[in-house]
Amino acid sequence: MGKLQLEFLVNEGLQPNHYLLDVGCGGLRGGVHFVRYLEPGHYFGVDKNAAFLKAGEGELRIAGIADRGATLTQDDAFNFSRFGRKFDYAFAQSLFTHLPFNIIMRCLSEMQSALEPGGKFYATFFRNPGPRLRSDPIETQYRVVYSDHDPYGYDPDMFAWAVEGSLLALNVMGDWGHPRGQEMLVFTRQAED
Repeated sequence: MGKLQLEFLVNEGLQPNHYLLDVGCGGLRGGVHFVRYLEPGHYFGVDKNAAFLKAGEGELRIAGIADRGATLTQDDAFNFSRFGRKFDYAFAQSLFTHLPFNIIMRCLSEMQSALEPGGKFYATFFRNPGPRLRSDPIETQYRVVYSDHDPYGYDPDMFAWAVEGSLLALNVMGDWGHPRGQEMLVFTRQAED
């Protein structure tokens, strides 16, 4: 998955001089590839699980890139302002699939302040094909998801509603080649008037 993440973002315009925020970076499956690709000090990973971050530090050592200035931070409230900088790109692989909607809204609220104008936040999700109001398990091609517990399935219109009136514009990219059927959302930070 890590290689797929890098290839995807490079195809979307990520360049070595860009700053990347990896939200829910875990043990750095993608992070190792991003750290190697980006200029030193341009990768920032955040995860709520300190043990995952420690494992990620080990992965950087094994890959021989521990000296490239990756910033890894434990945080469970999406406090992106703590980094003291804005980001050109942000990525959340398999994060929204595990979060209730109100927590996703918190993430999006903090993200709009973390991105440079024109910056993009890519986030994967499982699609709920409808109806939106349902309590039964949601059968997808790859797995069963739920409206009320992990793994979550969402109607993409919910994300459009969430960012309505904000500085984020949504594009539902859909299929991007994920092996387990997660689709892609792209939130672009608009310039303030």
